[in-house]
Amino acid sequence: MAQFYSPNRRVTTRQTINVTVADLDPFGHGVARHQGKTVFVPSVLPEEQAEVRLTEDKRQYARAELKRLLTRSAQRVEPRCPHFGVCGGCQQQHADVALQQRSKSAALQKLITRETGQTLTDIRLIAGPAYGYRRRARLALYFLTGDKPASAGGKASARAKSVPQPASGLRMGYRQGQSHDVVDIATCPVLAPELDALLAPLRHCLSQLQGVKRLGHVELVLADNGPLLVLRHLDAMSAADTDALRAFSAAQQVAIYLAPEADIVIPLTGDTPVYRVNDMTLAFSPRDFIQVNDAVNQQMVEKGRENARRNGLSNVTFSHQNLDEDVAQQSWSAQGFDKILLDPARAGAAEVMPQIVKLAPQRVVYVSCNPTTLARDSKVLLAAGYTLAQVAMLDMFPHTGHLESMALFLQRSGKAARSGKAAL
Repeated sequence: MAQFYSPNRRVTTRQTINVTVADLDPFGHGVARHQGKTVFVPSVLPEEQAEVRLTEDKRQYARAELKRLLTRSAQRVEPRCPHFGVCGGCQQQHADVALQQRSKSAALQKLITRETGQTLTDIRLIAGPAYGYRRRARLALYFLTGDKPASAGGKASARAKSVPQPASGLRMGYRQGQSHDVVDIATCPVLAPELDALLAPLRHCLSQLQGVKRLGHVELVLADNGPLLVLRHLDAMSAADTDALRAFSAAQQVAIYLAPEADIVIPLTGDTPVYRVNDMTLAFSPRDFIQVNDAVNQQMVEKGRENARRNGLSNVTFSHQNLDEDVAQQSWSAQGFDKILLDPARAGAAEVMPQIVKLAPQRVVYVSCNPTTLARDSKVLLAAGYTLAQVAMLDMFPHTGHLESMALFLQRSGKAARSGKAAL
């Protein structure tokens, strides 16, 4: 029998070691050193000593799971959520918010400095409330029959294990970390209070539907004119179920949309959702920023024009173009621009950056949800003669590993660069 060695093959071990965590990575995992190797350990904070069990051991690093804490940090706090430790939505509720923010800012600073060679002396912090901030969430729906195991799966904290999970019936909640299992949640402290208050009555309503076994997920959205939900159902909705949802809508003052297909949303009750910015009122679809394709992009352009008319704005134009193509050949670019706001997806804007350089704006503000692609794309602007004037860390999702950021680039020869200190 022949055996083949692969250097990339995952190596597992059950070795137990003691470590002292020195730092947090951007995902909230403790970072320790053991025999010259970096060890990543979830649930352990800086300056804490812990007994851990190795789960993965590679040449450059290892991963471990917490067996028991030997010392406790003053920055360790009691998680507010009873499901923390099982639910995969939050990873850092055990850490003081200030520690979370310092760790994310430090990770952002280190990454940009390493990739661009730019020394950042000050990263601004833009943050809001640590709880009750989330205005949109998608909850999985799964119906358990009594003959299937009801385990939430995996390891959990003792605190989370004390929250009972239904042995049968409807589960409504988030996925467990590193699992497809649905964790049934009774409350979610990071949700806006208006949405959190809907969880119990919504579960009761959905549990009574005739089609409860054929529900996919429910999306909750808090608009400025009230909450709404989008219910994904896999079979046609019966008249009785439709009536039950209408009654729920009236009792809870929530607009309801039905989604019989992944890309179809049908209003059942309620008004068109809006959000307000300063003195403007902007209408939107419940699925805006969820479905991203050519047809939807064109609809968003039309929605932009409608919102401009609604707010009496005559100096705004909207265009639907492929920015991967030569912008010099597109009619809109002939107007000339001195400022550009760039807000790409996690993949970044590698194909667009050369086009932005062609437009030669004085200022570029880059909003990023992935610091790795921000650092990569920054190199294009820096090579074209721009300076990285300021960087901010946006703590949009406290208690999670998500790191949002915003960077301001100024043209060295532009008026903006000569006007002195710039601000985001």
